[in-house]
Amino acid sequence: MAADRRPMTTTRLSGYARLPRAYHASHIVHSMVDAHGRAHWLLAEEPPDRHRTDPYDALVVTVEDGRPRETRLSAVGPPYAVFDALPDGGFVVAAPRSEPGEDQVQVFDVLGRCSWTFRLGDGIEDLLVDFSGDIWAGYFDEGIYGDDALSAPGLRRWSSTGDPLWAHAPGPGHDDISDCYALNVGAEAVWACPYTDFPLLEIRGDRVVSARKNPVHGAGALAVHGDRVVFLGPYGDDRSVLVDCRLTGNAVEPVARGRLVRPDGTRLERRRTVCRGPRLYVQAEPFTEWTVLDLAAG
Repeated sequence: MAADRRPMTTTRLSGYARLPRAYHASHIVHSMVDAHGRAHWLLAEEPPDRHRTDPYDALVVTVEDGRPRETRLSAVGPPYAVFDALPDGGFVVAAPRSEPGEDQVQVFDVLGRCSWTFRLGDGIEDLLVDFSGDIWAGYFDEGIYGDDALSAPGLRRWSSTGDPLWAHAPGPGHDDISDCYALNVGAEAVWACPYTDFPLLEIRGDRVVSARKNPVHGAGALAVHGDRVVFLGPYGDDRSVLVDCRLTGNAVEPVARGRLVRPDGTRLERRRTVCRGPRLYVQAEPFTEWTVLDLAAG
């Protein structure tokens, strides 16, 4: 993408959800904002140990409209995990790395009991549950180019019981995925921006309905609303850069560049993101608070 010499605007994130201080002594294994906008923290008493093989009990703290509630999960397997909430009140917990034949995914019911285990493949970069309860998994290069056929497509949709429902395949305007850099699972569509050419894929149902040519390369997060898309952290020295774009029928057209900052105006450093339709959720160290950029808010 060519350098843009126009002045950089500043966009402030808005506060969204906080982990109550009473839980700050616990270790945060992972945190997520689900399809319904509820914030969740997966907590353990001790930091993860990659050599640990014994299951452990964990606590999920859910914050909705400022009110917390607890769900205790029994016998969690992966010490390093990604997770998300299911529509029925349960949770899916997965290890990003796995070996063939190893069930890396656990599905817990609303009472915190493990009801299903299965495998999604090695090298999970993003795991997001949609409104219907299906699981979207985007994979990074080590999984895609390893010996694991489950990861090879780069982006897949699974049922909450581990049944394969859809897998990316090359088509007009989009080749094989080498790394699923950015994934947005919204209410009406799923959006992805994969390496190497970074087309903006729009997925509805079980097919890619559009693969727009995209000059914004390397972004790790995106939000979409109407004919507008913003990308966070494209290639460059400053990963807090926002690129505001307009969607046409077959292309992404950059309109402006800016910088995303914390609600108090300070610089974003190391952070996590979750992309849900028009909302870009951002969590910075120490990962006890979620903030949001909402394109639908105006």
